[in-house]
Amino acid sequence: MTDTLRPTVVPEDLTAPGASPQGPQKLKRSIGVVGGTLLTLSCVTPASTLFVVVPDLFGDLGTATALTIAIGSLLCIGVAFCYSELGTLIPSAGGEYAMVTTLAGRLAGWLVFVLSLLVVMIVPPVIAMGTADYLAPLVHLDPSVAGAGVMLLATLAGLLDLRANAWITGIFLVLEVIAAAVVAVLGFAHSERGAASLVSMQVAGDGGHKDTVTAMLVVSGLAIALFVTQGFSTAVYLSEELENPRKSVARTVLATLAISTVIILVPVAAITMGAPDLAALSSGDISGMVEAWSNSAVGTFVSLCVALAIINAGIVMVIQNSRVLFASARDKAWPEPVNRGLAKLGRFGSPWVATLVVGVPGAALCFVNLDTLYGVTGVSVTGMYLLVAVAALLSRRGSHRETSAWRMPLWPAVPVLLIAVMAYILVEQDVTYLLWTGGITAAATLYWAFYLRPRKDTRWLVSVPEDAQA
Repeated sequence: MTDTLRPTVVPEDLTAPGASPQGPQKLKRSIGVVGGTLLTLSCVTPASTLFVVVPDLFGDLGTATALTIAIGSLLCIGVAFCYSELGTLIPSAGGEYAMVTTLAGRLAGWLVFVLSLLVVMIVPPVIAMGTADYLAPLVHLDPSVAGAGVMLLATLAGLLDLRANAWITGIFLVLEVIAAAVVAVLGFAHSERGAASLVSMQVAGDGGHKDTVTAMLVVSGLAIALFVTQGFSTAVYLSEELENPRKSVARTVLATLAISTVIILVPVAAITMGAPDLAALSSGDISGMVEAWSNSAVGTFVSLCVALAIINAGIVMVIQNSRVLFASARDKAWPEPVNRGLAKLGRFGSPWVATLVVGVPGAALCFVNLDTLYGVTGVSVTGMYLLVAVAALLSRRGSHRETSAWRMPLWPAVPVLLIAVMAYILVEQDVTYLLWTGGITAAATLYWAFYLRPRKDTRWLVSVPEDAQA
């Protein structure tokens, strides 16, 4: 944690009167690998993902849930390799879109930006709406109202200094890891079936019957499984604020993926083995199982830890997502009045207008159907990973071949395999969610064709801060 407290030089605020107009605004480098890992882990938010997203997977996949998440985590190793190489080659708060634009062209970068914007706007309210279930031991709240409250609280916290948030999220992260550990210990201690159940491929059907989970159901579930550990990409968004990004980004990405996979997968295995029966497992009522394994006091403690974890996730996601909008304004993605607003930095060095633009609509999205949000997010994450893999395949052409960066093993096999797998996962998704995501992408393409492309000299000028290129 001491990495978060190193003295830093704050770059000149170009929004201040009399400031130099030369060059794009830069975020201040204020965190090291430990602080970056804490923030990134908090964005993965393993405990809130475990308690909010995984129960839906139990309902669809039953005993195959752990296997599906394990497969998704293995695929994410290849994705993490791509992010690590591209994030050190092109360290920018723009994240995926800066990497893809630089390597695969402006249109590809714009489409990645749209997909990432869908993800960053939808994921926080999806997680936030789970708060009500875990505050139930103390107070009963409407899930949408509770989620909106969490989003607004996270927005206020997101306006603070990044180092302060690293401490806040670090404390919350400890609590959520404890909650996940308690669930794992209780589940294994009350095992009703052996490890073979993790590959038994069964889910509760109608009338108490056991249904078989098919391979196609597993493939369909991979879109959500990829979303389960998706937050490791936060290290790339924070690359402008990490000290020594050429080394820190890769270390943070890979460490976060490894830690979050353990924190999520071990309790999922424990729940699968410890559930009283298949119907209880498929219901996804983790809180109920915890109380059955222990007592109401332990169940309340775990629930409150999860509620704090969700708030923690909201804070970090708002921090990450505001950086995406900040970078898009700096890169002239919008009409000039919008660019000026989104690029403003506050007294703590945070992009305060972009933070509000992320947080307030996020509160409104808490009143949208949850299944639709899940489906669009899964499609968007898969499509985004596919385009990142394409950029990774192009990362060693021309001058980029000689640029100092972390380089993945097994290139180009890793990105080629990822492209094929992600394309296959996409075509197996629900048509409704494909149409929603495709329609939004089509509208964004029209914006590109009629506004950005004709103004190629003044709009969508993706840049990497000079100190990041050194």
